[in-house]
Amino acid sequence: MKPDMLLWEETLFKNRDLFELDYVPEHFDHRESQMNSLKFCIKPAFQGARPVNALCLGPPGTGKTTAIFKLFEEIEAHSSKVVPVHINCQMDYTKYAVFYQLYKKLFEHAPPSSGISFKRIFEKVARHSADEGIVLVVALDDFNYLFHEKEVDHVLYSILRAHETCPGARMGVIAVLSEPALNYVFDPRVTSVFQAEEIAFPLYTRAEIGDILNRRAQLGFYPGVISDPVLEMIADYTDKSGDLRVGIDLLRRAALSAEKRASKSISKEDVESSYEKSRLVHLTYALKSLKEDEQKVLRLAAERGTSRAGELYEQFKQETGIGYTRFHEILNKLDAVRLINTDFSGSGTRGRSRVIKIRYEPEEILKRIGG
Repeated sequence: MKPDMLLWEETLFKNRDLFELDYVPEHFDHRESQMNSLKFCIKPAFQGARPVNALCLGPPGTGKTTAIFKLFEEIEAHSSKVVPVHINCQMDYTKYAVFYQLYKKLFEHAPPSSGISFKRIFEKVARHSADEGIVLVVALDDFNYLFHEKEVDHVLYSILRAHETCPGARMGVIAVLSEPALNYVFDPRVTSVFQAEEIAFPLYTRAEIGDILNRRAQLGFYPGVISDPVLEMIADYTDKSGDLRVGIDLLRRAALSAEKRASKSISKEDVESSYEKSRLVHLTYALKSLKEDEQKVLRLAAERGTSRAGELYEQFKQETGIGYTRFHEILNKLDAVRLINTDFSGSGTRGRSRVIKIRYEPEEILKRIGG
């Protein structure tokens, strides 16, 4: 066997976990000002007051979720009276689901399974916060998943007005949104209490991308696995995509490609052949959250490219027999998770008609959902 060939039990990975998209790095570089802003918002909680609400805004793959996890690690190391709870709104997108998670965190077990009402869970959470002098810091990650059916208003209202129903309860919110700006219009009763401090997470610069990927490669691969020119190539691809997760995924896939060839080092060809799968990692991530009927609407929309809601509904109804109310909910969700745009045009049989446009190349979607 050639000296540069891997033995079957050998691997290029010193630590595979470093290339998982949900890995929280020990060193979180190039986000010092954002971390300081978050700490400023949390500071009142350590004096027993409600924290300042925060809104973390920025494109996907700019460190927002990692910042929350790093902040929460620090909070848990310093205080038992400030309790941070991370909510993944892709999974928990109703006020009941959010308070279910708060209950689990506070009491270290799930609520009784025998159809307990939201009111009961809410009261137990709020009362525990008041009686024990606990301040809850609730991170609503992927906040846009709450936008459809205006669930976000119910969630924020319940959290931020808890002290009115239960004096002494203290809760604050950190909302995380993968957009450069917040375009949602809140219920006025929510606007009056949310008033969040906006914390911007801009795209990483090319130099910052190179630095982060280099550190990840040094810690995650054995020496000699990746050369500087190959690392530069990955950094260039990442910079072009505007999403750091693409680069991290590309490091992993390129190394797997090299292992498949039984090579001890990653080649430029490994990077090129892996890029196609890595470049739309955020699309793959969004599609995972869709139910079967939601995927069907997306597939029909992708096949048409641009269509009016009425035409799309007729086809959807023909294929599934599902009513308009559910179709309307699906459109709102697909819009909220940034897979489609739904704009109103001036024409239509009832005045205004929704025009559905896909945010990605239709073939990219069809390829991933088997269209």
